[in-house]
Amino acid sequence: MAGEVSFFELGVADPERARTFYAGLFGWTFEPGPSEGGGYAIRTSKTPGGVHGGDAGAGPYVFFRVDDMQAAVTLVRELGGTVTEGGDAGGDEETVARFGRFQLCHDDQGPPFGLHQPSVGA
Repeated sequence: MAGEVSFFELGVADPERARTFYAGLFGWTFEPGPSEGGGYAIRTSKTPGGVHGGDAGAGPYVFFRVDDMQAAVTLVRELGGTVTEGGDAGGDEETVARFGRFQLCHDDQGPPFGLHQPSVGA
């Protein structure tokens, strides 16, 4: 269903330290992710996530599920929000097939959020 939180991403300076911290705190499991910076895919009991390095001081990124990425991006702009150029899923088709498409945005007042169109069958 569109609008549900479907994915979260933690931007950190050191993804290995984040893995140790959150595994200890919540019992999350981590798998090597598609990130070139040593990131991880995070497995939780409900909402999947990820962690990437080189983003010291960043807050969590929350991604909301959409059924049609292009239509959602168009609507964000029509409603006065902005869309970060060059987004869309980390690039390669293998990543898109595994995780789906992602797009960072800002609402009409400036706060960031993300759109996520899961891969088929997710």
